Amino acid sequence: MSKIYVDEIAPKTSGNKVLMPQGGIIQVQYTQFTGTNSVSLTADTGASLSDLTVNITPISTSSVIHLQAHIFCEFGDDTTGSVWDHVFFFYRDTTKLGHPSAGSRNVGVSMATRTYITSDSGSTPEIARYDYFDTPASTSQITYKCGVQSDYNDTLFINRTVSDLDATNRERGISFISATEIAG
Repeated sequence: MSKIYVDEIAPKTSGNKVLMPQGGIIQVQYTQFTGTNSVSLTADTGASLSDLTVNITPISTSSVIHLQAHIFCEFGDDTTGSVWDHVFFFYRDTTKLGHPSAGSRNVGVSMATRTYITSDSGSTPEIARYDYFDTPASTSQITYKCGVQSDYNDTLFINRTVSDLDATNRERGISFISATEIAG
C-alpha cells in the first residue's frame, strides 16, 4: 500500500479551486451572532432573522449545501400560543426551504424546545437546533437565512430572554448559521 504526503494541493489552472471527491467538504461559511435582538412576528407569515444570514458561492452545480442553525431565543407572549404553534426553517435567497406545503399546516424544518412560562419571562429560553440539505444547482453566490413562522402575532427575542434582567439565574446565549459545501 502506498501513501501520498503533501503540504498543499494547488489547482492546475487559475480557477483557484480544487475539486474534492464526492462527499468531501469543499468549504464552510458561517455567521455566529453574539449580540441580542428582537424580531416582530406577524401571524402566519414567515420572518427572516437578519442576524442569522450566511453567504456561500458553490464551486459546482452538483454540490450539496448542509445548513445548520442553533438559535437561542424566547417567544414574547406565552398566552398567544407561539411557543407551541411555530416552525423554524431556512431561506435560500427568498425561497423557503423546509417541508413542502401541506394544506393549511405551518410547515418548515423544526420547532424550538418549549420552556417558557408566563410567570418567568426572565428565564427559561427556548432553543431551536436544526439542519437541512439543499441542492441549489448553482455556482452563483447564495444567501441563506434562518426563518421562523408563528400562527400568532408575537415577538421573538434572540440570544436573550423576554425581560433580559441582569440577575443571577438569568440567561443569554449565542446563535449561529453555517453552510457547508459538500462535493456531489
